[in-house]
Amino acid sequence: MTRQDERIQRAQQTPIVGGLPEVPGIGAAMRLKPELGLHLRGLADQLLVADFPGATISRYEREVLATAVSAGNNCFFCMDSHAAHATALVDDDAKAEAIALTDLVKQGGSDGFDPKMQALLRISRTVRADPLRLTAEDVASAHEAGATDGDVQLAVLIAAGFSMYNRMVDGLRARTAGSTEAYAGRAAEIAERGYSAPPSGSALAGATPSGAAPSSAPVPAGSTTGPGRS
Repeated sequence: MTRQDERIQRAQQTPIVGGLPEVPGIGAAMRLKPELGLHLRGLADQLLVADFPGATISRYEREVLATAVSAGNNCFFCMDSHAAHATALVDDDAKAEAIALTDLVKQGGSDGFDPKMQALLRISRTVRADPLRLTAEDVASAHEAGATDGDVQLAVLIAAGFSMYNRMVDGLRARTAGSTEAYAGRAAEIAERGYSAPPSGSALAGATPSGAAPSSAPVPAGSTTGPGRS
């Protein structure tokens, strides 16, 4: 079965928990209670948008880490939406490369990224699968590749946080799109105005973890050819 076949199969599933709001993805969990949505949006803000002490990785790289974790957990809503967010952060002339890189990440690959990002992807994937398998040697390798303590901390936090988001989405069997194009509109808004931007357009495209403080998008970095934002 191809990844697209899996995506379509997941899109055909319907919620198995009653009383869910009529929105897809993480939005179904966020709207169960206003306070829950506030905290889930706030966490997404801190992990993916807000400045983090000592960290050097960009919003683009954070979105790639979220994509990798979600792919490992087979959460198509989070995997596809955050891949779209990553791609939306790059210039038009670098989008083809960014799409190719995120497609590779969805398959569990890391080729095409610089050594620092490859080390952080390894850390995030390890924490997603079994956090006690993460070793001091893994962290030392990331440092040798140029990662700071803040970068490693973020990689661990993103792995843990998005494993939680993934399980909320799929544990509820929240509705998920059968096509990656469904996330493009909301991704453009998030790239331009941050996660706090209210969704305009389809509910599906707007049901990603929104609510982060407005922020300009730092220049994405992490691939060997460096897709970037002007």
